Amino acid sequence: MNFNDELMLLLKARYPVIYIHTIEEDRVEYIIRKNIKTKLNRSIYTWDFVDGYTNNPNNEGFGRRNPLQALELVERLTSETPALFLLKDFNRFLTDISISRKLKNLSRVLKLRPKTIIIIGSELNIPTELQDLITVLNFQLPIENEINQELCRLLRSLNLEINSQLIEKLTRACQGLSLERIRRVLSKIIATYKTIDESSIEVLLNEKKQIISQTQILEYWSTTESIGNIGGVNNLKDWLKKRKISFTIQASNYGLPTPRGLLLIGIQGTGKSLTAKAIATEWQLPLLKLDVGKLFGGIVGESESRLRQMINVAETLSPCILWIDEIDKAFSNVGNGGDAGTSNRVLATFISWLSEKTKPVFVVATANNVDLLPLEVIRKGRFDEIFFLDLPKKQEREQIFKIHIQEFRPKTWDLFDYSKLAQLSESFSGAEIRQSIIDAMYHAFYEKREFTTADICYALNEVIPLAQLENTQTLKLQSWASSGRIRLASSKTIYIN
Repeated sequence: MNFNDELMLLLKARYPVIYIHTIEEDRVEYIIRKNIKTKLNRSIYTWDFVDGYTNNPNNEGFGRRNPLQALELVERLTSETPALFLLKDFNRFLTDISISRKLKNLSRVLKLRPKTIIIIGSELNIPTELQDLITVLNFQLPIENEINQELCRLLRSLNLEINSQLIEKLTRACQGLSLERIRRVLSKIIATYKTIDESSIEVLLNEKKQIISQTQILEYWSTTESIGNIGGVNNLKDWLKKRKISFTIQASNYGLPTPRGLLLIGIQGTGKSLTAKAIATEWQLPLLKLDVGKLFGGIVGESESRLRQMINVAETLSPCILWIDEIDKAFSNVGNGGDAGTSNRVLATFISWLSEKTKPVFVVATANNVDLLPLEVIRKGRFDEIFFLDLPKKQEREQIFKIHIQEFRPKTWDLFDYSKLAQLSESFSGAEIRQSIIDAMYHAFYEKREFTTADICYALNEVIPLAQLENTQTLKLQSWASSGRIRLASSKTIYIN
């Protein structure tokens, strides 16, 4: 049931006090007035603390700076007068005993008369003694269709014509912003660039970044990494390529469900975090990184509250990528009772959201140690797919060396012996391969010359890869992956040396 239908149902059922939770005060008032005008014959009285009642000449200024007096107007009107009272920011006064008592007294009268009090507030804080009296109604940010209509209206007013594909991209980039904020950002774009084009999407994403900066749990990551920067993992790349356009209107019209997420398990340095960044770049979606350490608070109930806040922000800014790095460490305490059950409660809320979420939030979780992962997370239905990223084989190592050397030496990269480098880098991860190139560059720079294949070979011989230092853990992960319980990120054909 949408907001309009639910509001009308509550009004017709004579619910005495309705609390609308929203940051879009003007938009919700416009929609209420539109609904009342077309569906119900009621007068609307609007009040705020500074100006009192403002839209009725008989009561102009009544209740100014006096919330108790604002409620008295409800009693003053004749019982036969159908009315709706919009009280803005009235939630701030609910803890006052006189306000609380007055609302309770009024509720008995309101049930018998065609009158309703609607409180509009951006924060949801209802005292315990009023929770049974007040009905909460959430007013969501504008959906795709509303954003699309607003963009088309603004473009017509500016006499600008842009193609439908760009309008769709702009609509997607605007999701998570209020209509007022969308208008301000587009005005800023027009004032700066005199037009609206592909570059406008970046400005819109920066506006979302400001929203994220207000929370200490999520971090907005600007990334330029691409799928092409990842060596090997052909199965994973192919899976991602097929889902690149899954957030489009065409995909929705086709009946495709929005992809839920991806769990990447593997040895450290094999490109799990790089993949999360590359997905955001390729799919042109904002990347939010969850700081798991800040998720768990010391006060009872604080961790659960922070998780709900994280979910709310992510869904508000959807479609987006939510990156949870090293999820195995986040829930390593599950089952041991060492934190008074906080980890269990947070995990229960998190996996429930993973299974039931309807907003287009694509979760990319990474893990190094499968033993620390609760079975509830690995179970099918939480993520669309679980991939294992193994140490790169010879052909993949050649590809990784080429990617990194092309980055450092775009004009002379073809002078290196990649077959030899791949042969010497057995058991090296992608991160360790990159570091060996950097070590070789330092060595050659110190000797005031250009670095060569020999310098990289020397750097490789000086390093003991992590997989050899933690050989038992590496073999255990590889054995678990080969059991068939997880999908391999790399094609089996590439595993031939």
